Amino acid sequence: MNDVATLLAGTKTILLIDWPSRDVPDTLARSHFTVISNDGPDEYNAYEVDGGEIRVRDVGQLPKRADLVYTHRPIDELPEIVDTAKALGAKAVWIQSGRDKTGAKDPRGCWMPQAESASARKVVEDAGLTYVEAPYIADVARALQS
Repeated sequence: MNDVATLLAGTKTILLIDWPSRDVPDTLARSHFTVISNDGPDEYNAYEVDGGEIRVRDVGQLPKRADLVYTHRPIDELPEIVDTAKALGAKAVWIQSGRDKTGAKDPRGCWMPQAESASARKVVEDAGLTYVEAPYIADVARALQS
């Protein structure tokens, strides 16, 4: 987890393009990241801690800059996501499948079939970005806070 912890520790703003559970935006916000989520077509929200509670605030647009793009979308959407990451100056794309090693749905799951993983890695790395598919981002964020 050392390389991904270093990557996340050097991150300030994270753009989320979908997520498997509220644990992702909530944990990242509680871990002091600026979290903007693309929650639907032209729907952008900030996840912020306010009085110990997570508040969702409409921000109406993509951030001007993001250090990291996290996605829980099908791999065939990855080229467009990578284009967005590059336009925002991101250094990495963190993909989470939401599946466990048996292929079953698991909101903390990071397993991908080998061919899918290799294809995703190629798309991201060919764009000059760092590719991450595991571990679960919320676990890394929590570990940085302890």
